[in-house]
Amino acid sequence: MDLTDVRYEVEGAIATLTLNRPDARNAYSERMLDDLEAAFAAADGDPAVRALVLTGAGSAFSAGGDLKLMQEHAGMFEGDPARLRERYLTGIHRVPRMIAAFRKPLIAAINGPAIGAGLDLACMCDIRVASSRARFGSTFVALGLIPGDGGAYFLARVVGFPRALELVMTGRVFDAIEAERLGLLHELVEPSEALPRARAYAEQIAAHPPEAVKLARSLVYRSWELSQDQSLNLAATYQGIAQNMPEHDERVRAMLERTESR
Repeated sequence: MDLTDVRYEVEGAIATLTLNRPDARNAYSERMLDDLEAAFAAADGDPAVRALVLTGAGSAFSAGGDLKLMQEHAGMFEGDPARLRERYLTGIHRVPRMIAAFRKPLIAAINGPAIGAGLDLACMCDIRVASSRARFGSTFVALGLIPGDGGAYFLARVVGFPRALELVMTGRVFDAIEAERLGLLHELVEPSEALPRARAYAEQIAAHPPEAVKLARSLVYRSWELSQDQSLNLAATYQGIAQNMPEHDERVRAMLERTESR
């Protein structure tokens, strides 16, 4: 792959995707959107990859929108209301859509500030591990904007509606300790440990049968929007599939052998 604004590396069963515009604090660019799409497609289509870790190059995870382009009303920020609406639908909205379509676990290693759309990107991940140096903020209103990349949807599903509403309306920036208290983070670690801990989560997940992980992950996400009865019906369908997979029989056999040898 010919990637410039992200790096994509595979080691064993774990792929690492690094936002790679450190001079712009890993703010989005149109090229980054194309690179992200290519990297997610590569990870999803590679049977050797069982989990994906997302992080940022340099000192930031992601600053979200590029302020210089905003100031110039250029690039993804150029156009009248109708044109900008179309740019969002076919541009930045590709990110939540590609993540929603991604079938494998996605773990964020938040190495530094995750601001605006950067916070929302972190919220799109399944698991979030953050450096103690990280800072967070849904800062759109401070710039006279709204969370136009999907943040109004994702932030509330991570920290709850009342807290998300407060964070969006105040636009305040908060530290990693508060982020952990709010339930935004699964784990808060020393700066040097953010990526290793995220990889540890990925490796723990990757040790399980991959099809079972995909089905279980899908069941949890889809059940969020379903009634209890609908969720139970989906669970029955998925379990019927899982129990007919060779990996299920292999794992049951191995468990019985370990139990009988004690």
